[in-house]
Amino acid sequence: MTGADRIKAILPGAGFVAGIGTFLAFLAPYDTGGLGWPWVWLYWTGLVGWGAVCGHVGGTLMERHAPGTPDWISYPMMSLAISVPVTAAVLLLQAIVGDPQPLWAWPVTFFFVWVISVAITFVTWLRNRAGNAAASDAAPPQIGRTLTDKLPVRLRTADLHALQSEDHYLRVHTSAGNELILMRLSDAMAAASAIEGAQTHRSWWVARSAIEDARREGSQAVLILKGGIEAPVSRANVPKLREKGWL
Repeated sequence: MTGADRIKAILPGAGFVAGIGTFLAFLAPYDTGGLGWPWVWLYWTGLVGWGAVCGHVGGTLMERHAPGTPDWISYPMMSLAISVPVTAAVLLLQAIVGDPQPLWAWPVTFFFVWVISVAITFVTWLRNRAGNAAASDAAPPQIGRTLTDKLPVRLRTADLHALQSEDHYLRVHTSAGNELILMRLSDAMAAASAIEGAQTHRSWWVARSAIEDARREGSQAVLILKGGIEAPVSRANVPKLREKGWL
């Protein structure tokens, strides 16, 4: 995955963090206005960013070990879990500037952090719910929600052309463009199992309806898909796809 791809993948989340951090900086709760600009902005944006990183890690672990947990359980749990490392960051920052909090005040700090965490988690839930609701009725019924829910709204109703594994990410090729998401190829293939398709290479899955042409490259082959996408076919898969009539 190129550097440009990585930047594109994190831009929406970074914009959300910057927006929430800026809002809190202007609001300046808990007497943080005394820090002055730009320090109050750096303070809140940094804490929100740290909380977002912790939330991403926690959400990934929850999806892996407790898939299907209802929102009314998962989001409150995440707000509490995020508050622990963020509270630690607040206490560390205060110790660095020379005003460490006594041990008895730590639970109070945790409570204040948790209040902010609940508010941000609620906004995140509303944001995710709005995006899901906008496409839930129009999403292709044959593609599992475990895949479509990870896609931006503009791609959820598009035809699926191919899945391409890139490091720890997955590039989803559709008739409306492509997008990088954090998902394993095997999980995405399971979500798309109702679509006629096949794994052509250890890092590629292709939908039959997307194939426009094919060419041979020695003992291997390449499938030409709609949109000019070229999907490799490994040597071991050539006989299988030839039997299907794909080659």
